[in-house]
Amino acid sequence: MRWSIVGAAAGAVQFVSASTLHPPVLPLIVRNPYLSTWLGSARDLPWDRWPIFWTGQELGLSVLVAVPKSHSVFPLLGRPHDSLPKSGKAFNVSYPNYLGATFDASTTNLTYQVPAGDPLQPPAEVILSFLSPITPTSTLRQSIPASYMTVHVSGSFNIDVYIDINGLWVSANRGSEIEWSLEQTLDAASNNKPSLKTWKIKRRIEQLLTEDADRAEWGTLHFIGPGDVQHEAGESALLRQRFSRSGTLQNKVDGNFRSIMDQEPVFAFSKSFKLNSTSAIAARESALFTLAHIQEPVIQFASARGLTLMRPFWSAYYPTADAVLDYHYHDYESAFHLASNYSLQLEEDALKSGSEDYKDILALSARQVLGATSFAGTPDNPLIFFKEISSDGNMNTVDVIFPAFPFFLYTNPRWLAYLLEPLIEHQLSGQYPNDYSMHDLGSSFPNATGHPDGRDEYMPVEECGNMLIMGLALVNALKYNTAPASIWSASGRNANVQPSSSSAFPLYIDAKGMDDTFGGPIEAKGEKQARKWVERSYKLWEQWTGYLVREALIPSNQLSTDDFAGWLANQTNLALKGIIGIRAMSEISELVEEVNDARYYRNISETYIKKWQEYAVSRDGTHAKLAYTWFGSWTTLYNLFADSLLCFHLPSSSSTLSSIGQRPLGSKHATASRTSFVDEKIYKLQSDWYHNVRQRYGLPLDSRHLYTKSDWEFFAVAVASKNVREEIVDSVALWVNETSTDKPLTDLYDTEGNGGFPGIEFKARPVVGGHFAFLALERACGGKAVPALDFLNEHVPEKNIHGDGEL
Repeated sequence: MRWSIVGAAAGAVQFVSASTLHPPVLPLIVRNPYLSTWLGSARDLPWDRWPIFWTGQELGLSVLVAVPKSHSVFPLLGRPHDSLPKSGKAFNVSYPNYLGATFDASTTNLTYQVPAGDPLQPPAEVILSFLSPITPTSTLRQSIPASYMTVHVSGSFNIDVYIDINGLWVSANRGSEIEWSLEQTLDAASNNKPSLKTWKIKRRIEQLLTEDADRAEWGTLHFIGPGDVQHEAGESALLRQRFSRSGTLQNKVDGNFRSIMDQEPVFAFSKSFKLNSTSAIAARESALFTLAHIQEPVIQFASARGLTLMRPFWSAYYPTADAVLDYHYHDYESAFHLASNYSLQLEEDALKSGSEDYKDILALSARQVLGATSFAGTPDNPLIFFKEISSDGNMNTVDVIFPAFPFFLYTNPRWLAYLLEPLIEHQLSGQYPNDYSMHDLGSSFPNATGHPDGRDEYMPVEECGNMLIMGLALVNALKYNTAPASIWSASGRNANVQPSSSSAFPLYIDAKGMDDTFGGPIEAKGEKQARKWVERSYKLWEQWTGYLVREALIPSNQLSTDDFAGWLANQTNLALKGIIGIRAMSEISELVEEVNDARYYRNISETYIKKWQEYAVSRDGTHAKLAYTWFGSWTTLYNLFADSLLCFHLPSSSSTLSSIGQRPLGSKHATASRTSFVDEKIYKLQSDWYHNVRQRYGLPLDSRHLYTKSDWEFFAVAVASKNVREEIVDSVALWVNETSTDKPLTDLYDTEGNGGFPGIEFKARPVVGGHFAFLALERACGGKAVPALDFLNEHVPEKNIHGDGEL
């Protein structure tokens, strides 16, 4: 693990290296499905457009800088200059020199040069730094729905800064009536903390647990600044013009509550930076602001005890929103260093395993994954609720968690457990009538009310396979000696699970807000946790596996996760997922000493995989077909990733069960496979095929269309040769730089043309966690997973595998 002390508290600037990528949209304040603000003009100038919510709706967040010496005012972010005359008696509107944006996993920095007005004097530098910290060793910090915005200035002349927000942060409806207040913390003298000023804005009549255009219609926005700033609430144009003339605000609050766009009320802070100096060294100052969206309750959940209003997770530690946000504001230094540690380690790992482009793709993806989360529950039973952003709005959709789960394995497997737990609790309680895994926990976030009629989206093989694969991956992440699936799992104190705890994964937090270890060898903690988790829910795992035994080998006409592509029978890739799921159940059963079940599922899976290899491959032996009976078709076999992630490919299985032994395909003189479950030739022919069908912007999903899914691209090439992986990463990076899409990073796009949306607009979806597939694989199987695939990098004459099975 690489720790880096980057700077001191709010005066530090997170060092972010220049990116090789130039995406159309960048994250600014991205914390959960409702606190999600993006720079929508990332390839252009930040003052060309207003920042946007992930849907594309504009939000009011504006920044102005005034230079008293030159009587000039400069827009930095948003379009506040639309409220200003181009020139007047007291000021002139000018534009700074924008030096561009840099980003890492937690931070986006926008850097500007502001001229002094004197050609002999160097310009000042202003950096707007947006930090939504990813803290894998501190679940409490991650759960707080708040982000930091720091204004850093350096120069030799005085600068005034103005920031305002409007009511669109608390409602999608511009006609909604809102109310607001300004509160001040006045106890600085007694506890040596700076006093704070806080704007609080909310709808006058809140609509509890209700969305409008994916926006929350309940909750309070808190905009917090240091105590020495000036403040004012009032009509946007008047405040901006007043600041431009005087460089300050009046410390007044307009008490005329009204609708969001009725004489648009804004809530502003201004700060004067006294940098005037004769020194050759530029003076440096900064000011820290935070934005938070506080809701209580956060979720409605059909739990085992019935319909429950879920409180936010942070409320188990802090009695009020004011208390947790005071902690959050003064915790900046710790959050800053924890986020820096994660970003630097991610960069190091990505560079070792990929490239500069891969590093930047992962940095761009990380906040987007966590932007779909809502942390709830208690320390004894923490829960994470997950929004299927932009596609359906479902809750804890199993086939959305599945593509995202490599991120959680790499970052914090504990959070994967908290994502799966609501699904397991709900189904164990008997509220779901089908014998296969449910598709999602509720059709509309934030209401996890289930599907008591059993009429959720029909993906039975898909979801059963997903749950079993993720279940065993989580078990494996718990059971480690020296090489955990996430290096952060081994951080923290070694708190053992108490027998009295109702959960297998209670969270123990120390006085500094840091988590205990997750899993591991300390007194067999990891195996105890895994066994307790599986024993409690074993009947579900058994039930889902029974369905796969009946249905996985030859799937009936149904949807896979790629539901936009339509229904299809005999799907090759779907069948592989189901068979791997059965194999996973063998090891899950073994964990809880259900030896007969383990042997049965092992035998079934090995019989099925032999049959699958006969059915799956094209007649010329060059690739897997999209469906067994669709000759001339091909597919990206992204579910092959699970075979290696779960260590089934290792020559010597970790299972204590005796292996039936796999006969090599082809002639009786063929060389034995170097993989133990899916034959190595499947790996090789697919790797070669991906090279052959790659398009300008990546690897198409299958032979039906030229569109692709970026998550599945990374799943697929994680188990391809190094050269093929590099080719596809290069293509995806080119797409990021050239795509015509104009929303937060999409996972569904055309691989040719302008790389745009293929008629369907997916955006800001957490499935980009799949981009972490290779990093998750590198740490799987105690670090043995990737070396066991070295045969893919051998340059040997191509040997086709021929499928001769008949249905």
